[in-house]
Amino acid sequence: MVYIARNPKDCMVSYYYFYKMDQTLPDPETWDNFFSTFLKGSLAWGDWFDHVTGWWKARDEHKILYIFYEDMIEDSRRELCKVMRFLGKDFSEDVVKKILHHTSFKAMKANPMINFSVFSESIFDQSVSSFMRKGKQLEIIGQVRLTRPPKCRHPPSYCRDVRIPHMSMS
Repeated sequence: MVYIARNPKDCMVSYYYFYKMDQTLPDPETWDNFFSTFLKGSLAWGDWFDHVTGWWKARDEHKILYIFYEDMIEDSRRELCKVMRFLGKDFSEDVVKKILHHTSFKAMKANPMINFSVFSESIFDQSVSSFMRKGKQLEIIGQVRLTRPPKCRHPPSYCRDVRIPHMSMS
């Protein structure tokens, strides 16, 4: 199994826009409300922190390759090679290039089978937000600082320092 985790700050921003786009989910209303609900683990599909740390702990007991989205953005070839080694595969350079192309943010954002554009607006309203928005970690992390109201109870570092202190997710 390959498990891909994402920095909690980036994940929160992405998840917020997904909640806004997905018409089957309750409207998160404000960023402050969503932030608080995320930290409590009360969003759809359960507690993000429990999920991520649960798989982190299981990685040594089971055959799990645990990689980070930020590492994939930084060097997609390096991370693909990790996956290939984990799966015991040795692809030709041509195949590696094709995989890298088809899994690039640009290609995936343009692919209707991945970007949710095949769904009705009554399910995924892409006028609110596209499913694949930016794909850049630093921009998204920066958005947390820019969009989090000053009155919000917990700073973004709360996620890292309190909820997942034993993991190296910066």
